[in-house]
Parts: sequence; C-alpha cells; structure tokens
Amino acid sequence: MPVAAPRKTASFRHMVTLIVVENPSNWPFKIQDARVISARAYLTDPEWSTRRSVKLFNLCRSYRYQSTGYYVSLLAEARGHKPRPPVATIQDMKSDSLVRFVSDGLEGLIQKSLAPIKSDSFELSIYFGRNLAKRYDKLSHELSQLFEAPLLRATFRRERRGWRLRGIRPIPASEVPESHRGTVAAYAEAYFGNNSGRRRPRFASRYDVAMLVGPADEHPPSDERALRRFERAAKEMDLRLIRITKDDYGRISEFDGLFIRADTRVDDYTYRFARRAARDGLAVIDHPDTIVRCTNKVYLAELLERHSIPTPRTMIVHDNNVEHIATELGLPCVLKQPDSSFSLGVVRADTAEQLRTAVKALLSKSDLIVAQEFVLTDYDWRIGVLDGAPLYACRYYMADKHWQILNWEAKERERYGRVETLAVDAAPREVVRLAVEASALMGPGLYGVDLKDLAAGPRVIEINDNPSIDAGIEDAEQGMDLYRRIMGALLERIEARTRGSLAT
Repeated sequence: MPVAAPRKTASFRHMVTLIVVENPSNWPFKIQDARVISARAYLTDPEWSTRRSVKLFNLCRSYRYQSTGYYVSLLAEARGHKPRPPVATIQDMKSDSLVRFVSDGLEGLIQKSLAPIKSDSFELSIYFGRNLAKRYDKLSHELSQLFEAPLLRATFRRERRGWRLRGIRPIPASEVPESHRGTVAAYAEAYFGNNSGRRRPRFASRYDVAMLVGPADEHPPSDERALRRFERAAKEMDLRLIRITKDDYGRISEFDGLFIRADTRVDDYTYRFARRAARDGLAVIDHPDTIVRCTNKVYLAELLERHSIPTPRTMIVHDNNVEHIATELGLPCVLKQPDSSFSLGVVRADTAEQLRTAVKALLSKSDLIVAQEFVLTDYDWRIGVLDGAPLYACRYYMADKHWQILNWEAKERERYGRVETLAVDAAPREVVRLAVEASALMGPGLYGVDLKDLAAGPRVIEINDNPSIDAGIEDAEQGMDLYRRIMGALLERIEARTRGSLAT
C-alpha cells in the first residue's frame, strides 16, 4: 500500500547554528550565520529549551562529568539539538580502551604522519579538523571525524612498536595561541560554513537523512537510478536525503536518520557508521546489530537451527569435526566462510580431495566455517521483507552453466543469471511465510531472504541485510511505491524517536 506524502507545514523554523562557550566575550572568532551564546544562557534561557531546529557546537572549557560543558551536551540531546560533541563522544574521550582501538585503526596513518619527529612524545592540536602543518591534516581530519569536538588536542607517545595515541581531549578557544588565531579563524569560518545550514534548499525539509553510498563498491546494493528514486521518494515525504561517503563519519550527528546503501561488513566503515548513528539516537537502516547478525553465516546457522527454521542440512565446522562433513552431508557439498557475500568465499566440493583442500583454506582464515548439503535448483527465491511485511519477490536464476547466481569466472556480461520479479501474492505462499518468519529473528529492518522451494517444502539459505534494490529489477512490479515504503519506514522511526525525545 503506497505511503502518502505528508503535507508541509508553515510552522517549520529555519535551522540555527549555535556556538556555546563559557564567556562569549572571550570568543576570538567571528563566524557568519552562527550565534555565540554563553553556556549559562543555553542552560537557563527558556528560548533554548523550547526551540527545536538547532545545531549546537559545544566549545566549553571542560566536559568533565556534571560540569557546565557536560550539561550543555546532555541537555542539547534531550532537546533534540544535535550537539557536537554528543555525550557519547565525551565519554569516548575518557575511554582508554577506545583510544587504543582508534590508535590501532589509524596505525598506518599515525606512523607515516609522525615519522619525521625525533622526540618521544608529541601533541597534535586539531583546529576544526585541521592542523597548521599540512602534513598532519589527514591525521587531524580522521581524529576529528572520530571525536567530534571542533577543538582537540591529541597526545602521542613513541613506544617499542612505534607511535601510539595515548589520549585526546577537547580544548577551549583560549588555548589557541595568539600566533595561530588568524589561520584558525579561516578554518573556523570554513568549518561552520559547511555545517551552518546556509545551503539548505529554499523549502527546508522536516528531517535530514544521510544515505551512505560506496562509490568504489564493485557490486553496490543499489544502482544510480535506484538511488535517485530513493531521493525522489524521500522528497515526496518531506525528507531531505543526502548522499554521504566513508569520508563523512564526522557528519553523522547532523542527521535524523541513516540509510545504508553501501556494501556492509562488520570490519569496515559501514558498521562504524551504523554503530555511531544508533549510539547518537538516529533512525538507522541497517542497524548495527543487523549487520553483525546477517553478515556471519555461523551465527545464522546456529540461530536458524535453534528456532527450527527449515534449511538444507548444515554443519558448523571446526578442526575437530572435519572428518564428519562427507558422512553427514554427502558430496557434493557447499562450504562457506562466515562473512562470504556475492558468491565469494562459497565453494562447492565434489570430491573428498576438494573437500580437504577447501576446508583447510577456509579454516586458515576463520576458526569456524559452515558446511551445507548441495541442493541443485534452477533459481533461488529472494523475498524482500521490511519490518515484518513482505516487500518484493524475485526469482534469481543461476548463471549460465553454473550452480550459483553469480559466476565470477565468466565474462562480466555473463556473470549473472536472469532475474524474474513477481507480485508478492504470485509467489508461493509458504515461501513468503517462511521468509517473514525467518527475518523476524533479526528484529525490525530491511532484509532479503534467500530460499529454495523444494518438494519437501521451502528451505532458508540466507538472511541478508542491506539487500539489492536496483531499478528495473526488485522494483519491477511496484515502481516508486517500493521506494516510498522504505522511506516511509525510516520516517516512522524518526518520528517515533522524536516523540520519545519530546516526551523526555
């Protein structure tokens, strides 16, 4: 059923950019289109407790627990004012384990940036994502994306294995040396100019949603035509859908929602974006918990078995049960590395020798893998499910002369099998029912459930987060209504969170 676009209201108030400091008279910069007020005024003036459209930059001297700076960010979150930094980031700066995690994640960049330094310690001043020395700009940008305070100081120590980040803290504007202020003022103007909302369209939307895309993805979940259709559907609902990439991590708190249309993995930026967005209270599709659950086939195998969801015969394989695979599943069988996708990391073993070789290779990368009986069919069903309701139904046919829907060894034009899209009501009722039942184990969200329809009944192969939605394929039956339903689900999440914030 199409989701009706809500009527625009004349009561929308333009977004205000607010810079909060202890003493505005000591604020050394003049920023166009940004208002500078005292922390006390923000905490006590009724104007700010009732105003909704505010983007707040907290530049207080200290964010110590229960200090004035801490309460500015805390109350800003309660008021729906999208503070930078949010309270979660303030807590992150105090976490030694998180600082170590960040140091590990940026190790290559840290070693390269600090290699010329001869001393055993170094302090990096980060002014609005920049440093006065250009060779530190990339490192400064990455740290400011992870820790959202506009003014930061990072401390590094040289250890046996090289440079390590030992701590990071916000600094007040008063700690910017006089000799730096001219350059820092230019940084500030650019920083707040990019974040002030001056470039919003003439008719501002009620909510801003980030659509995370991966321009370098070899097989993105949506093609360019589909992305434009998502943008069109969002506009109909008074949502402003803004494309972002992995370089925009620091912008997450600007938005009300996050919609991921890049290839998802637990060990890369998509998961970090989802986790950050969920932590900051944004409506998120795909939720980080969904990414963790769906991208690991060991987890899926265990979950489906525990809930008695019919699947092909399946084993979780480790070093001690390798010899039982052929006996329990027969040959040929299929072996899967836990994080396989797009048919990569999925191997068919036809003989005992192929089985031994494949298992050895896969177990060298993961302590657990999945083995499954081989079931030959002409096509797999893909049932799209959105928040517990069937969304679309497709038959994905096997690639020509191949046992998978994607044959990586074929020429590029011949890699994929054809796709046939049907109305959901035209798909076998039991296939759709089982897809919905299986996806419910993952919680609300957007899923693509792969199944085989056998004589004994349908069997679930996989539950995919972030399913493919390409123009002319998954939307072939519904057209724009498919995109409206997905954008409508995001809107419902945002409004539910907004109601909760207002009630608080």
